[in-house]
Amino acid sequence: MDGELIHASAVAIEDRVALIRGPSGSGKSDLALRCLGLATSPLVPAPFRLVADDCVLLAREGDALIARPAPTIAGRLEVRGVGIVAVPHLAEGRVRLVVDLCRASDIDRLPDPAPLATLAGIDLALVRLAPFEASAPLKLALALTRLGGA
Repeated sequence: MDGELIHASAVAIEDRVALIRGPSGSGKSDLALRCLGLATSPLVPAPFRLVADDCVLLAREGDALIARPAPTIAGRLEVRGVGIVAVPHLAEGRVRLVVDLCRASDIDRLPDPAPLATLAGIDLALVRLAPFEASAPLKLALALTRLGGA
């Protein structure tokens, strides 16, 4: 298995993957779960799919950063208070957005310039979200479709 295993979650809309980062217990799995439950709408052009929860294998392939689930937990999502549940998942996808979880008070209302995260030498769009805000899944969808490139 080539690449780096990181503590994160990853969800995708079509071929765009958002890598959700934050400390243990910060809401990564909960935000992923709420994204998976979103219906398509003008703000969510296609259903979210799980790529990985808890452990994401990242590998640089050319100019792309590819996310894959750790083989031992592929297709599994931790739902606090319920347990580990099986969900359909993607085997891999290209990371287009990094989501850092934080407190709402730590988020710039109108970030200018738009922040970037550099992973494996690749610059990626970055957003900071408060994971338990009701709008967090929609904000993630908007960022992924608008900032996540083609």
